[in-house]
Amino acid sequence: MKEKSLFLSTSVGWKRFSRKAYAVFASLKKEVVIGVLSIMTLTFANVDVLSAQNRVDEQINSYSLEEVEVIGTRVPLTQQEMVRQVIILSQDEIQRLNANSVNDLLKLIAPVDIRQRSAFGIQTDLSIRGGTFDQLTLLLNGININNPQTGHLNLDLPVSVDQIERIEILQGPAARIYGTSAFSGAVNIITKQSKQNGVSFHLKGGQYGSAGGGTHLSFNSPKFTHQLSGNYHRSDGAVHNSDFKQGKGFYQGEYALSAFDLNWQLGVSDQKYGANTFYSASYPNQYEETRRYFVALQGETKGAVQMRPVLYWNRSFDHYQLIKAAESGENFHRNDVYGVGVNGSFASLLGKTGFGAEVRTEGLLSSNMGEELEEGKEVDVPGHHGKQYSKKVSRTNVSYFVEHNFMFSTVTLSTGVLATMNTGLDQKFRFYPGIDLSYRPTSQWKLFVSWNKALRLPTFTDLFYKSPTQVGDKNLKPERTDAYSVGGSFKANGFRAEISTFYQRGREMIDWVMFHADDIYHSTNLLKLNNYGFDASFRLFFPELFGNNSYLTQLSLNYAYLHQDKKDSQEIYKSNYALEYLRHKFIAQLSHRIYGCLQASWSIRWQDRMGGYLIYDENLKPTKTIKPYGSYALVDLKLEWSKPKYVVYAAFDNLLNRKYYDYGNVPQPGFWFNGGVKININW
Repeated sequence: MKEKSLFLSTSVGWKRFSRKAYAVFASLKKEVVIGVLSIMTLTFANVDVLSAQNRVDEQINSYSLEEVEVIGTRVPLTQQEMVRQVIILSQDEIQRLNANSVNDLLKLIAPVDIRQRSAFGIQTDLSIRGGTFDQLTLLLNGININNPQTGHLNLDLPVSVDQIERIEILQGPAARIYGTSAFSGAVNIITKQSKQNGVSFHLKGGQYGSAGGGTHLSFNSPKFTHQLSGNYHRSDGAVHNSDFKQGKGFYQGEYALSAFDLNWQLGVSDQKYGANTFYSASYPNQYEETRRYFVALQGETKGAVQMRPVLYWNRSFDHYQLIKAAESGENFHRNDVYGVGVNGSFASLLGKTGFGAEVRTEGLLSSNMGEELEEGKEVDVPGHHGKQYSKKVSRTNVSYFVEHNFMFSTVTLSTGVLATMNTGLDQKFRFYPGIDLSYRPTSQWKLFVSWNKALRLPTFTDLFYKSPTQVGDKNLKPERTDAYSVGGSFKANGFRAEISTFYQRGREMIDWVMFHADDIYHSTNLLKLNNYGFDASFRLFFPELFGNNSYLTQLSLNYAYLHQDKKDSQEIYKSNYALEYLRHKFIAQLSHRIYGCLQASWSIRWQDRMGGYLIYDENLKPTKTIKPYGSYALVDLKLEWSKPKYVVYAAFDNLLNRKYYDYGNVPQPGFWFNGGVKININW
């Protein structure tokens, strides 16, 4: 990735990011204005070395954000031509937010629902616009890293917050862009790739025995760049059986020539954690270990026709114990995902065209899920003497896509279609079209409308999982949806506003439900489930309005509303996922300086969740009483003293010590203090 810099003077300009297929939203190839789409662009500094002194003290009369090119595996478009909006969290925002993990960042996005079972992102479910955690595509540098076993494990990332350059969030179905797993949206995490040689260190600690550290090394030559990072974090936990140990390692390299660029990535994550009541309140001593390996190779040719091939492999291990150190309810799983694809694009008098294909194979070896292996063909579980994988399942997805963009001075029309076939379903190709239209009456206004279709196959857990409290259904049908969205944005000096409305019509939606009070959970298809609502954001940039001496830096207000309409032939007693959505979510953020290089960032998050959870008695038995989730509000604060060579910070989570649940009977931490220091050394 080419050098990224900002120039501080009477105005601040953000230069374009380089055209790399892995750099950003792989499907859109759009240019967006960070100041328009980000949730908290506070002030601006060098991307590679953050300097609070420059952010606070530099005399700046205005902020002028140039176009930032958001690139991927489809057709390149300028900011003026782009159609769908992408929410972007920049590196400067990530630095300022009170975040220990990716989920801490994403929970401050109004349309995003984050449900965590443990602190620091140890086990987190991510969804968008009322969808479930299985309906979203998660990408790392443009590579699909979804876990086919279950979306519960998608956020087991090999990178920490310190290694993230930015995060992009696309709302709504994106099947023609990312395939069938992009059912309700997509999130792309882009890692840093500095051209400057240097090393950074991060040491942190806090309450409940939490401690950790990490390092990032960047070393480069004229044609090669290398980024290497490692992190470790542990805690005794704020509640019973919530201790954890977490390690991450990541390496990214690039080889640049005049005719093509080559990029490769290697990653590993390892977690061991107490899973207090994670999947059933009857078992408070659950335990889980997960490990993921990630390898990817990407290329990009240069010329009139750009070709971007990609090859990747994911392997993940999951060891789950219903009762820690007991064999009863113990499961072992190994997932392997192989993918190969190519994407191309070219420009002509008729506009810009994209095309490509991908083959993705997903396989599972398990002690619990899949079809029985023949006797004598069982596979030993590494590191567990006498344990074997006795079941197996696999499926292959083949997809082709084509997209064309018609561009006029004030109008952009983007249309395309995905043709896909999956061996786990049948041998038939199905087609998922989409069309997006934007209109720009002035330089300040943009209006858009879109329609897209998508399909999602059940996960292996949906199909095969079996436990004392849950049972899957291998005859589940795929989910189907078509979605409509209308919205607009407005920008002026010191002011940004966006609003988006949507209607998603779902058929055969998958959920885990109880049909009566004495039932266990079953995976099932809901006949019809429609989501509709809107989300809006409003931001004030005080230095633009009142000059850079303003005590306040930015005020950000974000709100999302959602309503569901369910129609089914069978009555449901209790839903575990699909019907437990956020009706309301409101976020207020304020950033201000205190003295010199000391700044404060406040966030208030209020949300109201539909649905409820079963109450259990003192003997850990369900009482047949369902308690509504209701609403809760949390206040977080981060104080930061920042210099070019070091940053010292103190973070205060849940400042008012509120008691709350994201999942029923899984208690979340109260007040939690963390602090740390970051050191940067460049040469």
